[in-house]
Amino acid sequence: MRRTQFDKGEYYHLYNRGVDKRIVFSTREDFERFKAYLFLLNDEDSARASNLFEGTTKKDVYESARGSPFVAIGAYCLMPNHFHILATPLVEQGIPRFMQKLLTAYTMYFNERTLRSGSLFEGTYKSRHAQGDTYLKYLHAYIHLNPTSFFHHDWQKASEGDLLSLEHKIGTYPYSSAHEYFTSKYIITSPSYFPRHFVRAKDMRSYLNLWLKLRAGEKGSVLGDT
Repeated sequence: MRRTQFDKGEYYHLYNRGVDKRIVFSTREDFERFKAYLFLLNDEDSARASNLFEGTTKKDVYESARGSPFVAIGAYCLMPNHFHILATPLVEQGIPRFMQKLLTAYTMYFNERTLRSGSLFEGTYKSRHAQGDTYLKYLHAYIHLNPTSFFHHDWQKASEGDLLSLEHKIGTYPYSSAHEYFTSKYIITSPSYFPRHFVRAKDMRSYLNLWLKLRAGEKGSVLGDT
């Protein structure tokens, strides 16, 4: 039984990976479906389900009207075998209610598509309270830096020029919220519920650059690990 107390006004890192470390996002459709669920299922007033995708375009999905959201999402990143979400609850039990809806819907979709059954993720999702502004800044950057190993095989030894190139690639990775911050076009994320530095693209870039350099200097540290 989960013992985490999710308090309104506090911030939480939510994450999980596939059971037996299996791939849970193996196609573009998988990534896009989970990403869309982050938007569609964050809705306290609706019993939204996968049938919302029938006959709709990607644009239609994100233009759908929503009721009161369970949570405000500050950052997210989807990787082939795991995901990260930074969120704050907006209603009582907002995080548990949202995560139950999100993971149930995605598991049902994935199992139907792949003709499998049973659990898709390692038990219930993991959570960690993000205490203190310094840690929150780190976490915001850490989540967006997860795809780094995709773009540079040995990125810990990257040159200054390579790090700048990595920053650009991270900002255009389609399955994280980094592009929302770089463009100031917030769809899934709601940075107004987070500290003011979240909405400043200039600060976002400086955080990424800072943490790229710091993490590149840490031997044996692979940021893509959960």
